Amino acid sequence: MNVISGPGSRSSHAPAPCRTGTQSGIPAPDVAFGQEYWPVGAFRTTLSIVLMRTFFFSALLATVIASPMALTAQARTAPTVRRPAVNTAARPFVKPTDAELRARLTAEQYQVTQHEGTERAFRNAYWDNHEAGIYVDIISGEPLFSSLDKFESGTGWPSFTKPLEPANVRTKTDRKFFMSRTEVRSANADSHLGHVFDDGPKPTGQRYCMNSAAMRFIPVAQLEAEGYGRFVSLFSAGARRHE
Repeated sequence: MNVISGPGSRSSHAPAPCRTGTQSGIPAPDVAFGQEYWPVGAFRTTLSIVLMRTFFFSALLATVIASPMALTAQARTAPTVRRPAVNTAARPFVKPTDAELRARLTAEQYQVTQHEGTERAFRNAYWDNHEAGIYVDIISGEPLFSSLDKFESGTGWPSFTKPLEPANVRTKTDRKFFMSRTEVRSANADSHLGHVFDDGPKPTGQRYCMNSAAMRFIPVAQLEAEGYGRFVSLFSAGARRHE
């Protein structure tokens, strides 16, 4: 028995009409399958964005990879520039701080060089040293005296008739202890070295009475190794006493 549904009702056997088609249930020819879920315009926009991003990241990746390769190639082809050797001897001397001097020097060396002290006679390192070589400032290393000009003064301190390099030695008037004496100091380190008197032997008639604590002795055999090679010839066999 056929049941006729009323208006708005539906037979249980009647097919449901297509949601996007006409009343007959047949899809319109200009509507693509699934259009109601992903419109064509949105698909094209998304595809364009994906392609643009892919191109951008590809270009970025190519730049990142190519940059180190270009730098490497440039480094390989660039000429090698050699830095000039540093001449440490030509560097201007910078005196250490007081704290550094206290740490580096012995108590006696510090007292003599920085506070015009005087070491004990006959109780010092070089008063009776007869080895050939030179004496340099204990702080700066500037050459001061030579064993060629050292003589026995009988005072108990190392004594010399003249400096090895006069430019490295300067003098000033010392009026301590109610007397006037001529103090000797090193030019660069400004170390107190001792005093100079006019009672020395010929040819200078001077006696540079120095403190061993203010100097360091360098034997002839070590002059070259310690950077004082220019003085080796002074001690060569048959060399005349320098004037």
